[in-house]
Amino acid sequence: MLLSLWLPIVLSGVALFFASFLSWMVLQLHKQDWLKMPDEDAFIQAVRDGRLVRGQSYMFPTAGSPEEMKSPALQEKMKTGPCGVITVFDGHNMGRNLGLTLVAFLVSSFCLAYLGTIALKPGEDFLTVFRFFATAGLLTFLTAIVQHSIWFQNRIVGHVIESIGYALIVGLIFAQFWPQA
Repeated sequence: MLLSLWLPIVLSGVALFFASFLSWMVLQLHKQDWLKMPDEDAFIQAVRDGRLVRGQSYMFPTAGSPEEMKSPALQEKMKTGPCGVITVFDGHNMGRNLGLTLVAFLVSSFCLAYLGTIALKPGEDFLTVFRFFATAGLLTFLTAIVQHSIWFQNRIVGHVIESIGYALIVGLIFAQFWPQA
């Protein structure tokens, strides 16, 4: 039955890709997620001087061991701040990132389709299929970013809105193309 779902898999993957574009570029749901840093040039120079490895993430302040985590010096740094996370990118390759985003949406759609074949039978009614895929889609697109925001305190309003939209898109497409009995 999974092979019969190739069309909704592809359609939902592509629809999610374009919904992501609309979210970022037209609706600009993430405009406030990334702000320009004051005195950016000095910060960039400090990062260069710190010889941070590209492709790595760093937390500050942090400890090198569980014992150091308990030290009064680290506790004071944590209390007075600033505290944060920095990821040092190895440049930006927009084409690669867009391609990987499309692949991620296609893989997500494939996995959702597989899950659907386990839970649903051919001929299920539109609303049942929609509810299943919308719920599974919401769990797919939302839960990771919520957990991430708990730990790294990043803004997630745009991600929550996107996740609801993505879930509705997946639900509608799979419900429309679900195989008949």
